[in-house]
Amino acid sequence: MPICARIRRIFVMAGGPGAYVFGQEERKELMDVIDSGYLFRYGTEGVDGFQHKVASFEQELAQKLGMKHAFATSSGTGALLCCLAALGIGAGDEVIVPGYTFIASISTIILANAIPVLAEVDDSLTIDPTKIEQLITPHTKAILPVHMLGNPCDMDAIMKIAKKHNLYVIEDCCQAFGASYKGKPVGSYGDIAAFSLNVFKTITAGDGGAVVTNDDLLYERAFGFHDQGHKPSRMGVEIGNRSIIGMNMRMNELTGAVSLAQLRKLDGILSTLREKKAKLKAHLAGLSNVSFRKLNDEAGECATLLTLLFDTPEVAERFCEKIGGKPIAYSGWHVYNNMEQLLGKVTGAAANCPFDCPKYESSRTYYKHMLPQTDFNTGRAVNISVGVVDKGLGAGFGININSSYEEIEQVGKQLREIILAL
Repeated sequence: MPICARIRRIFVMAGGPGAYVFGQEERKELMDVIDSGYLFRYGTEGVDGFQHKVASFEQELAQKLGMKHAFATSSGTGALLCCLAALGIGAGDEVIVPGYTFIASISTIILANAIPVLAEVDDSLTIDPTKIEQLITPHTKAILPVHMLGNPCDMDAIMKIAKKHNLYVIEDCCQAFGASYKGKPVGSYGDIAAFSLNVFKTITAGDGGAVVTNDDLLYERAFGFHDQGHKPSRMGVEIGNRSIIGMNMRMNELTGAVSLAQLRKLDGILSTLREKKAKLKAHLAGLSNVSFRKLNDEAGECATLLTLLFDTPEVAERFCEKIGGKPIAYSGWHVYNNMEQLLGKVTGAAANCPFDCPKYESSRTYYKHMLPQTDFNTGRAVNISVGVVDKGLGAGFGININSSYEEIEQVGKQLREIILAL
């Protein structure tokens, strides 16, 4: 049997760790909603005394992160759009964003009619703070660091740059639900932050998202953008004096029910992932021809993936041939080289806004291999699953949160054998 087949046999399905631990808790919360008749987050008919699941999720999320405000959305992409709208980012503005991220981090900037400015990632596979300042122009409005693959960014360095240049910081925490940096949760450093509950994230409701902030005005504007411009206190009742026009990105009660149950499992999920990653990583100790990506806070990362760094992309490709995988550079819409809409500046708007805009006199071009450091680091990096099983991340092999110690040992020995033979 090929090595890749022996590894993959451990897997049950693709998805994040939360999807592997569904149980009676999610079932109970869902049945509460079904039995009550409250499917809409603002429902006014049904069983007396019913506790709205979306509102409960929002309250518990804010408490867990130590934030003043939190509200749920229909997706992480929607949460990012709310963040951009709350800050008033639009035509003529630039937002600095890493070239290695899910496409939504970039597409939402374009949909806000702003210009994404691509930044290099370092060997942590998060934005390289040493390369940010050279990208700042009079048009720059914000930095959008992405806590990629569960690894928190170097927030001290990023916040120092933002403060120096009077820039907003939007934290993209979609792949790092539950991560922390120097003892503080990700999402609590910037002006506003977005989270995701997609099936491939740390916890999941299939899809969904959240926005958190400590700023009252940003909360009002972000909430309004997700709910047709309404005030956060409306509870389904029309209230005037809206401060922003909005859309419908509300979370429904069924999604809220699963989100609530999953949030209550977050600490246990993270603890299990960190323990199992440490055991898998121990099998690869002492190897001279492979290293691990830099972790900006090892104790605070989510441990959803074990990312290997080889000396060159060529060695990484030889390794991937043995396991039936691919280096991160080939992981689809997570790498700028593979984002054909961005490279072609395809927006869907007849005027091709924001790239052809009278408020933006500069000319911004995007082309393959414009970020050589990012190309090198993603080319030599390979993801091994610990909790997120996602071929779109190049993580279609490894272990999952339910893997036994025997299975972890099996995979660890197989990986070590392959690496030693490279």
